[in-house]
Amino acid sequence: MKTAYRTCPLCEAVCGLTITLDDDGHVTEVRGDGDDPFSKGFICPKGASLGRLDEDPDRLRAPLVRTGDRWREVSWQEAFAAVEQGLSRVPGPGRAVYLGNPNAHTMAGALYGPALARALGSRNVFSASTADQMPKHVSSGLMFGDPMTIAVPDLDRTDYLLMLGANPLESNGSLCTAPDFPGRLKALRARGGRLVVVDPRQTRTAKLADEHLFIRPGTDAYLLAGIAHTLFADGLVTVTAPVAGLDEVERAVADLSPLASAEVCGVPADVIVRLAHELAAAPTAAVYARIGTCTAEFGTLAQWLVDVINTITGNLDRPGGVMFPRPATEGPARRKPYRTGRWHSRVRGLPEANGELPVATLADEIETPGEGQVRALITVAGNPVLSAPNGPRLGRALRGLEFMVSVDPYLNETTRHADVILPPPRVLESGHYDFALLNFAVRNYARYSPPALPLDGRPSEAEILARLAVIASGQGADADPALIDELILDGMLRAAVADEGSPLHGRDPAELRASLEGTSGAEVRLDAMVRLGPYGEWNGGVLSLPELLRHPNGLDLGPLEPRLPGVLATASGLVELAPPTILDDLVRLRAGLGRRAPEFVLIGRRHLRSNNSWLHNVGPLVGGTNRCTLQINPADAARLGLGDTAVVRSAAGELAVPVEPTDSIMPGVVSLPHGWGHDGGFQTVAGQNAGVSVNTLTDETVVDPLSGNAVFNGVPVAITAG
Repeated sequence: MKTAYRTCPLCEAVCGLTITLDDDGHVTEVRGDGDDPFSKGFICPKGASLGRLDEDPDRLRAPLVRTGDRWREVSWQEAFAAVEQGLSRVPGPGRAVYLGNPNAHTMAGALYGPALARALGSRNVFSASTADQMPKHVSSGLMFGDPMTIAVPDLDRTDYLLMLGANPLESNGSLCTAPDFPGRLKALRARGGRLVVVDPRQTRTAKLADEHLFIRPGTDAYLLAGIAHTLFADGLVTVTAPVAGLDEVERAVADLSPLASAEVCGVPADVIVRLAHELAAAPTAAVYARIGTCTAEFGTLAQWLVDVINTITGNLDRPGGVMFPRPATEGPARRKPYRTGRWHSRVRGLPEANGELPVATLADEIETPGEGQVRALITVAGNPVLSAPNGPRLGRALRGLEFMVSVDPYLNETTRHADVILPPPRVLESGHYDFALLNFAVRNYARYSPPALPLDGRPSEAEILARLAVIASGQGADADPALIDELILDGMLRAAVADEGSPLHGRDPAELRASLEGTSGAEVRLDAMVRLGPYGEWNGGVLSLPELLRHPNGLDLGPLEPRLPGVLATASGLVELAPPTILDDLVRLRAGLGRRAPEFVLIGRRHLRSNNSWLHNVGPLVGGTNRCTLQINPADAARLGLGDTAVVRSAAGELAVPVEPTDSIMPGVVSLPHGWGHDGGFQTVAGQNAGVSVNTLTDETVVDPLSGNAVFNGVPVAITAG
């Protein structure tokens, strides 16, 4: 028997796992790692099922090449040759890449996804970010100068937490990396703190809270604007951070009073006023808003208002408020202030954000003829046919591509359209470090998990992506993928020795490269990043890859500490409270004050034992409460005469769905979980629990204009008996 210590890669909580394997490499037990200083033994059903996922018999073991409707297994050499041949037929501007959510949970996705996107020679870069959190990146970029400089709630020290559009008892948290989020919320209340949850459903998180407030979906920005208005109007503003634009913000929210906001959002005006006074009076407080507020009509405005309120209550960059983590792989400060719209999509003119175009316009780019039409697509760990708005249309569009290649362990609703599928190895055959998620951790922490098992003859996921990058750049299928690593390492080291403020200034890059350790290009790059980082041995600290390996259960790097103004990358060197593009968008918010609400609107739903579409083929994670049903208030169900099935219609499509009446959802709102709608019979368990895709109903023509993010919450629908 062998014991392996590993970070769970299945959600954003980065929990430590203790995994027992037999002599044949089969997982016999998965437990929480009690010696992990961050997660302290916490585990959820997803992590406990990692072995079942890792050894799923439906996972692909060899590359597939499609001819017509038939698939055949081929060698890796033949597969990469097919990729080279297919991509060579389409010039750079006609290529596109889609990077799915799991890329944030793998070393390969973090390290090689950007290189692949650059190698395509195209601006057609799409990802799950514009179906999720892009509004937070845009608002943070405009306010703080860097889209990755995101203020997270200091959960373990706050006295008051106002939470909107988040359900961490099911999701385990998001853009707030916190193992055992439920335990941290219980600890907040146990120490006398107060938790207020705002949500159209009485979720498990809402039931834990001191107070739950129903709100009409998509109207969180009105509630937040009413709170900000009250703070100014009642003389409750306290600003301790270095800011610009305070007066402009006061003028901007002057006509968004609690009374005006209440008519739209459904939260009474006196409650809005009370929330503002409670936030101002609390010893420390934090406002935290997540996916329910991001995937909405006013997503960027809502995220901006969250940080405005945190700032004007004196809680920005303050212990117990919201703070900026210092991850071990943090690189040099951004040199140019952040902006969006550096280019626009060809068909709808939607602005770029973070180097990406909105996934909501991917089908447009494939279907619309003309110069730059997307004719070749690479998807990496993504299933946009289920996760993108109006997924059925995207599925039809994929059939018209000239060439498509997918890096994915499954045949699924998206990869079925590929000409070549390149399956990555098992999870336990890959190293793991959370480059992205530790940027949002509620405590500074680092942990590297080396591969627990040797590769079974296939290339690593890092090598697969690196080979795709060298092929896309025109170097051919036989080029050495290590060229990617060496090129990136050389750039990192040359920049470090050229920086007059660096301890490495004037050193020889070749000497530094020779001292790096690791058994793969990914490990060597990790070694360089942590050595150059704020705790690294090249920066006065002790961290290196060998040091991480000496601590397989992880390293506690201390609580969050104030970082302003040093973390700012704005032109002024201040927190920009009033970015002009955001103030301009308030015109849309004001225009909605007199708008009549639809009879019914649709929202999504998170399940504890699920993560988007990629865990539905694991038996223990399907069933029970993890079901694809339409939740509706019993009074609404009775008034409509609904039986076991309802028909839900929107501007994009219609579905027949099993009905689940529940008083946990407010009247006028219905909810469907996302990630379902499996078809094609490619995955045994998922096919037997297919459900329906909520994105048959979401409208790809409606996006948050500042970020391009898809609108999944507050979708107008009509409900009739099935």
